[in-house]
Amino acid sequence: MAGNDAAFLNTNTWDGKLFLGGWNTASAALDVLEPATGAVLTRVGMATPADVAEAAKRARAAQAGWAAMPYEQRAAIFRKAAAIIERETAGMTQWIVRETGSIPPKAGVELHAAVGILHEAAAMVTQPGGLLLPSDGGRISLARRVPHGVVGIISPFNFPLILSIRAVAPALAAGNTVVLKPDPQTPIAGGYLMARIFEEAGLPVDCLQVLPGGADVGQAMCADPSIAMISFTGSTSAGSGVGELAGKHLKKVTLELGGKNRLIILDDADVELAASCAAWGAYLHQGQICMTTGLILAHEKIVARLTELMVAKATHLPVGDPASQKVALGPLISARQRDRVHAIVQDSVKQGAHLAAGGTYDRLFYKPTVLTGVTPGMRAFEEEVFGPVASIVSYSSEDEAVELANRTIYGLSLGVISASVGRAMALANRIPTGLLHINAQTVADEPHVPFGGRGASGNGGRHGGPANWEEFTQWQWVTIKDTAPRYPF
Repeated sequence: MAGNDAAFLNTNTWDGKLFLGGWNTASAALDVLEPATGAVLTRVGMATPADVAEAAKRARAAQAGWAAMPYEQRAAIFRKAAAIIERETAGMTQWIVRETGSIPPKAGVELHAAVGILHEAAAMVTQPGGLLLPSDGGRISLARRVPHGVVGIISPFNFPLILSIRAVAPALAAGNTVVLKPDPQTPIAGGYLMARIFEEAGLPVDCLQVLPGGADVGQAMCADPSIAMISFTGSTSAGSGVGELAGKHLKKVTLELGGKNRLIILDDADVELAASCAAWGAYLHQGQICMTTGLILAHEKIVARLTELMVAKATHLPVGDPASQKVALGPLISARQRDRVHAIVQDSVKQGAHLAAGGTYDRLFYKPTVLTGVTPGMRAFEEEVFGPVASIVSYSSEDEAVELANRTIYGLSLGVISASVGRAMALANRIPTGLLHINAQTVADEPHVPFGGRGASGNGGRHGGPANWEEFTQWQWVTIKDTAPRYPF
C-alpha cells in the first residue's frame, strides 16, 4: 500500500508522523504489518509520554473554543465526516481488510456503523442539555450537562474504527476535546483514518490528537492532569490496570472489557438455525470480538445434532487472505495471539475436551475449531479465547443451564434460542448480563444503543445513545436570581 497515491489516503501524509497539532514527524517510527502476509503496509510515528503531555496541553487549550462554537457548525462537521466515509468507502475498506485481517463484509460493517455514529453525534449537539428543577425563593434552578474537558481514549485492534469513533465522536459532540491512542497494530483504521476524516471535515486544530503507542503512552494518559476522563476498550487484565491508575488520579473512567459470552440453546430450538447462529457468533472475524460466542450451552437432547452441524460448518469454512481471496475467516492479528489460542485448545484437550474439528493453523490462519465435552475448570470454559473456537457444553435442565451460564466473572452478552420467547426470557432474567439477545447469537451492536457489560466485562459504563451523555459529560447545578439577596450577616 506504500504506492497508494489517492489524495485522501496518501501514505506520505502519516509516514513516520503523529497527528499532534496536525501531522508532525515523531521521534520514533513504527512499521505497520499486514497479518495475512507479514508485509509492511505503512509506517507511522510512535508516541512517547512526552508527546502525551504536549497533546493533552494542546487539547485542553482548544476545548473552550470548540465547546463555544455554534451548534450548527459543530453538527455540520459530523455530517461532513460521515459523507467523507461514504465517499472513501472503497479505500477505507482496503485498509481495514489488510491492517486487521478482516473479510471485506466485516470492514463494511465498521464503516456503516461509523457513519451512523457520526450522524448520532451530529444530533447530540441539539439535544436537551439539562433539566429545569423545582426551587423555592424566586430563583431558577437548572441541572445541566457540561463537558469534562479533555477525554483520553484507548482503543483496541479488533474493530479499530468502530471502537475508536464510538467514543471520539460523542466525546467531541458533548464539547470535549480528545487524545486518542489507537492500538499500534492497527493505527490507521483505529486512528489515522479518523484524523484524516475530521481534518477534511473542518474540525479545528488540536481538538483531536492521535498518538499510536505502547503501554507507557496509555499510562501517561491516565496520569496526565490535563486529561479528565479515560475511555478504555480492551482486555480485562489491561483494563484493570487502567482503572486503577486512572482512579488513583481521580479521573472518570469507562471500561469496556472482555467477555466469555454464553449462547444457550433450549431443547425446543430449531437446531439448524441454532447452529447457524452459533457458528456466526463463534467464528466472525476469527472470534476476535468482545461479544464472540465463547460458550455454546446445548441441551443434551440436541447436543449431538448441533455438534454434527457445527463440525460440518467448521470443516467447510474457507480460511485465507481476505485481501486476495473470497474467504470466511482471515488471519489472527499476531503470532502471540495465535499461540495463546492454540495453547487454550491444546490444554483443554488435555483436560478432557474432545477436538471435533480444527485445532491447527498455518502461519496466522487458525482453522475454525469445535471443542465438545467442555466442562467447568477447562481453559476453554473459563477464559476468553479471542480466536475461532466453538466450545460446546451439554446440560440436562434449565437450572443447570443457568448455573453453568453464571459460572463466569464476565457479563457482556447473552443469547438464548428457543421456540418460546417467554421461556427464553424467563431463563435469561436469571443471568446477569449487559446485553441480551433472544433468538439471536451474541454479536450485535448499533450506533444508538447503550453498549457495555458488567463484572469483568466492564465497570458499568456504556457507549452509545443516551449513555453518551452520562459518560462524556457531568452534571452542573445552576441557580439564577434577578438580584442578589441580603443575608442576615
